[in-house]
Amino acid sequence: MENYSYNSLTLQLEGLTVTTTSQYPVFILLLSVYVFILIANVGIMVLIWTQRSLQQPMYLLFCNLSINDVMGNTLLVPRLLADILVPPSERLIHYYECVIQAFTTHMFCTNSHTLLMIMAFDRYVAICNPLRYSAIMTGKMVIKLTVSAWGVGFVFVGILLGLTLRLNRCRTLITNPYCDNASLFKLSCENVFITNVYGLSYTAVLLSSSVGSIILTYSKITVACLTNKNKSLNSKALKTCSTHLCLYLIMLVSGMVFVILHRLPEYAEHRKISAILFHIVPGSLNPVIYGLQSQEIHKCLCFKGCLNQKK
Repeated sequence: MENYSYNSLTLQLEGLTVTTTSQYPVFILLLSVYVFILIANVGIMVLIWTQRSLQQPMYLLFCNLSINDVMGNTLLVPRLLADILVPPSERLIHYYECVIQAFTTHMFCTNSHTLLMIMAFDRYVAICNPLRYSAIMTGKMVIKLTVSAWGVGFVFVGILLGLTLRLNRCRTLITNPYCDNASLFKLSCENVFITNVYGLSYTAVLLSSSVGSIILTYSKITVACLTNKNKSLNSKALKTCSTHLCLYLIMLVSGMVFVILHRLPEYAEHRKISAILFHIVPGSLNPVIYGLQSQEIHKCLCFKGCLNQKK
């Protein structure tokens, strides 16, 4: 029988279903991944901000992606770790904490798309209009693009959650490992048609804009590479673009798996796992892929390693 509680400020998280034997292995695995995400992304950020050679539009934009990964995982994973160690009946969360977690989750998702879109624009200008690159991608332009990427997410997610927060709640169970907008409006017994329509429209606009911009920019980049006879420039373009495209596909596939499983109730536990993977997979792979593919980052890391050995 469903538990009804009118506008309760204490909610219960269903969380992950883990057995007593798998409890600590899952905890250690998640903790290890989270520590790696922090070290790798913060390390990349520090390296970019301390090395003058890396203070270029491409790396400054990637730095935003690292900030987004740290933010998205820091407000999610520690709470998951705490919930794994307690029984399901004790996995309680305050309503306002749940709202903050939902806001951060949707900001993380939106920023992942908008930041990768402006990184695609940066690669397009660098390859298709190299002579005007420094004139177009100025410091002011990088700031404008960054503020736009974060600002779009803030406004759209703010409206999304604003529509949900106006609803009265009659339930207290969050059937997810963490809070998101869908989990919050499912607590209401009111008509959620407007919230649903806006949420679907917002998702459709974000995905179509994201996928459309990636297809458009990479089509033009491909044409530019095919018509250009300079093999070394084409090789460099292919390397940087393949890195960016790899990051985008990881984020897109992680998100799509979660969306598909959200429509299949019989795979509830798989959906929970995919929801967590959507955060930790891009967050852990982004700095590795970018760090391995980028010659400049590689050189800086090798140079610092050599200096430490001499000391």
